[in-house]
Amino acid sequence: MIEFENVSKSFWTGRTRKIILNQATFRVELGNSLGILASNGAGKTTIINMMAGLEQPDEGTIRRSSRISFPLGFMGGVISRHSATENARYIARLYGLDPDYVESFCRWLCDIGEYFDMPVGTYSSGMRSRFSFALLLALEFDIYLIDEGMPASTDAEFNRKAGAVLRQRLQEATVIVVSHQASTLEKFCKQAAVLKNGRLTVFDTLEEAKRLYDYETQG
Repeated sequence: MIEFENVSKSFWTGRTRKIILNQATFRVELGNSLGILASNGAGKTTIINMMAGLEQPDEGTIRRSSRISFPLGFMGGVISRHSATENARYIARLYGLDPDYVESFCRWLCDIGEYFDMPVGTYSSGMRSRFSFALLLALEFDIYLIDEGMPASTDAEFNRKAGAVLRQRLQEATVIVVSHQASTLEKFCKQAAVLKNGRLTVFDTLEEAKRLYDYETQG
């Protein structure tokens, strides 16, 4: 479970204060995946980082009572000068998992050949995305945090394998996904919310959230 109680968050842009959340209160229970619709710049990544504990609220309380993943695409903890092999084994130890399993799983899913034994800092953005997603799926969580859906990859085989593993994980886990496209949320959840000008409005269905989002976006 993740619960936000009267949570506020804002940033100073140099000219004005950008409000991300204003006294937001909501809860995500296990088994009830949630999608959040928000336009670019509304604070999608910030709210996901707050759920993961990577950023703290200005006010209010965030409670977590489940195993919550790092956000998809988050490379914190990955050391660029080390290879994917070294990083995978190091992170496995952090989570108390078998390093051989995590390494072999990531090696299989990434399918980048000899690059897996080269420094991550030499990878293209697509290869880094594939490695971060492989790490996310190698570690089992109760709640997965996903920013804008699948990683940017033009490799159809990777997308097929990663999508199959993710669907398998989500049979037993919960997902929170933020995106500016309703079509992204349809793949993961039925319940949705809309984030606009610091106000988070939660609906029982994605269709209701989409109607408000389309209205405010067009307006």
